[in-house]
Amino acid sequence: MPRGLNISSRDLRDALFGLVPTAAALLVSSWILADLEIAHWWWAVAVAAVTAVIDAVVRPALRLIAGLAGAITALVLGLSAQLALITLALLLVPGVVFTGPQAVAQTLLLAALLAAATRWLVGVNDSSYLVADLIRRGEARRRRRGHEKPGDQPAGVVFVQIDGLPYPLLQNGIVSGVLPTLSRWVRSGSHEMTPWWARVPSTTPASQAALLHGSNDGIPAFRWYEKESGRLRVANRPADAAVIEARLSDGRGLLADGGVSVSNMFSGDAPTALMVMSRAARRGDLGPGSSYIRFFFSPFVFARALVLMLAEIVKELYQGRQQRVRGIEPRIRRRGSYIALRGLTNVVLRDLNVALVAEHMMAGAPSIYVDFVDYDEIAHHAGVSRSESMDALVGLDLVLHTLERVAAAAPRDYRFVVLSDHGQAQGSTFRQLTGTTLEEAVRAHCDASVGGTVEETGDVEGWGPLNALLGDVLAARPRARWGRKRSEAGVLVGPQRLSGDESEPPELVVVGSGNLGLVWFPQMPGRVTVERFTEVHPGLIPGLVTEPGIGFVVADSVRGPLVIGPSGVRVLLEDVVEGTDPLAPFGPRACADLLRVAQMRGAPDLYVHSTLHPRTGEVHAFEELVGSHGGLGGWQNQAVLVHPTAWPLDDDLLDRSVPGEELLYGADQVHRQLVRWMERCGARKASVPESARSE
Repeated sequence: MPRGLNISSRDLRDALFGLVPTAAALLVSSWILADLEIAHWWWAVAVAAVTAVIDAVVRPALRLIAGLAGAITALVLGLSAQLALITLALLLVPGVVFTGPQAVAQTLLLAALLAAATRWLVGVNDSSYLVADLIRRGEARRRRRGHEKPGDQPAGVVFVQIDGLPYPLLQNGIVSGVLPTLSRWVRSGSHEMTPWWARVPSTTPASQAALLHGSNDGIPAFRWYEKESGRLRVANRPADAAVIEARLSDGRGLLADGGVSVSNMFSGDAPTALMVMSRAARRGDLGPGSSYIRFFFSPFVFARALVLMLAEIVKELYQGRQQRVRGIEPRIRRRGSYIALRGLTNVVLRDLNVALVAEHMMAGAPSIYVDFVDYDEIAHHAGVSRSESMDALVGLDLVLHTLERVAAAAPRDYRFVVLSDHGQAQGSTFRQLTGTTLEEAVRAHCDASVGGTVEETGDVEGWGPLNALLGDVLAARPRARWGRKRSEAGVLVGPQRLSGDESEPPELVVVGSGNLGLVWFPQMPGRVTVERFTEVHPGLIPGLVTEPGIGFVVADSVRGPLVIGPSGVRVLLEDVVEGTDPLAPFGPRACADLLRVAQMRGAPDLYVHSTLHPRTGEVHAFEELVGSHGGLGGWQNQAVLVHPTAWPLDDDLLDRSVPGEELLYGADQVHRQLVRWMERCGARKASVPESARSE
């Protein structure tokens, strides 16, 4: 038999693992559904086999069509093709009888659920199921060429961002062994883990802009008001994300040389961007629809994701009730849109991300950067180290195991770098502590003449990935069929108000970003100084710093930025303390962090920062979130970097300003380190000679 047709025992085992769960699910479905009959068990196996064959034959054509027509076609075509595929398989197998199209839809959904359960029982995790055919084909290619990968191309890099993961929690997960993949990497010596400092503002847009583009200048929070344009910028609004990237990009971002950006806020200048917020608002862009075919067309994959999404929603309802019944504190009300959002992020978007990353690994992309928001979203609502948050981390560890298997079958060697963009801190919200919102507190201490207010303290971060997915889909519609001009804001879902387009600016804008609040007086030009506040709102700053839950405010002055606390002031430029140092509880890096953001373009008239509990390290978010990030305190600044041991941290990039510590200080320094690693392994072109870097 020719070498290319050799069938090994592993091939048979993999084929069996692929057919048995589907066949079992179809057989059980026939027992449950009145409109489906399967005469004998072997006919169920035959249906599963026919489904797999048709899938293999038809998918290349669908991929070609979707690549020409865009992401919206991939969605519609993929879902329609799944129904057609199952219908055809049921028609071709003689021992099967079904009545009506509703039987096909019911079979698809029920079989998807049962197949997921069966695969779990036989030891195949759900993520592996998504890419099993990719892995089998890749492994077969490797065996045909003698288990050797081609040596004519350098190693690739896969960056996996676990959004919001704090370093102490990673340590605990590795030591306890509940994260077996990461634990094996670290314990075996293949990887090292190290913290890095996420500077204020410790938010996703600020950190990811610097990680992917090398700078986050002009990003003072997750959302902010610009006096010059009269706009409220929201980083996970497509049009605003595009503006932010345009300001920062020099064309040589982290992913510039053939990279792929998946589910991020910014592209990193990647030629291929999938579900990327800054690209979602582009008009006339048909989008890389072929990339989505695996997820939307593969038999039972999308249907399984929808079924498991509903299961995740039920799980959230139960876990939220358990918190209330057991009296766990601090906690928030886990209701409303978050329930659906958890199902989307923890199942649908996670699976879609895995499918997209695996697809491009098998295509040999030199670099891939993907953001998984599962942990961050749950930790915001359930708590930083609560059981449901840890379950999300366990699921992401399984994702790493799946991608590791994909890498073993890929046409080039891949190295994995796992990182987070910031950590998280926990505590009762400012409203729970005081009974008022930050906007109400600011107004209470202002002059009575202050009128209209724009308050933006609702949770907007979690809707970002879904916005990007919808942007990919809807931006792909040809203009001739769009019918009307799209809003400048692009696609937007979730609890966000569009503000800042009024002819007359509001008198007051208050924004919450975790435990960091931002206040603007738009009708007062320029940056309002302490001296000016003394004239127009003399009770504002003294009143705010005496509020329970507020630790200090930052304002400009003739001496530069001041940190003002209830019993002392710190002059940041001079590093002089008068009275009691308001930054003493926040550690030795607080002064440098706040000096930087206080001088940043777009800084507010006032930064308002919460207190820090001296024993528990808890902070108080100005949003209704029990887990938060944006300022200082707790674990929110302790981000994660897990990297190959063969790629050490460069000595000249380490910050040693704090005695006994040496780490990468700021996401911009992490970017420089990532770029150097990529250039050394050949995943991108070198831009700066090694000899010139220390100069």
